[in-house]
Amino acid sequence: MASEDKSKELHRIAVTAIIYKDGKYLITKRAPTENAFPNMWTVPGGGLSTDDYMSTPETHPNQWYYALEKSLRNEIREEVNLEIEKPEYLLDLTLVRPDKTPVLVLSFFAAYKSGEVKLNEDSTDFAWVSFEEAKKYDLIPGILEEIELADKRLFKHPLPSE
Repeated sequence: MASEDKSKELHRIAVTAIIYKDGKYLITKRAPTENAFPNMWTVPGGGLSTDDYMSTPETHPNQWYYALEKSLRNEIREEVNLEIEKPEYLLDLTLVRPDKTPVLVLSFFAAYKSGEVKLNEDSTDFAWVSFEEAKKYDLIPGILEEIELADKRLFKHPLPSE
């Protein structure tokens, strides 16, 4: 059997959340200093790092349950100072960054729980918008479709294929 190229199994893992409150969704404007999509609007999230779980108690030897959800909650706290309810899976996507790093993004949606929006240095502005209002913003490609999908799931609008 031929040996496989293990580098093809390596991906950066990122997680995002569409946070909703009172029929509106939180979007943030990326800082001009961001490498990817500077000055564009997006939703909170970030990359999963081994530091996100290896410094926490193990569930079993060398295993950590809920590392992704904990990372998502931490990213939301760091980026926008909010707490969310239980995140629900929305979709996954893969992309290749300009630096050729393959990325697996897991997108969730979650209800706002508490806190006041306070941005960190990664963002310069924020807005709570309806799906229709989101169309007016310069969103990262795909974010509008994700907001639309969350909106349809939350408010039981029929999906385009139905």
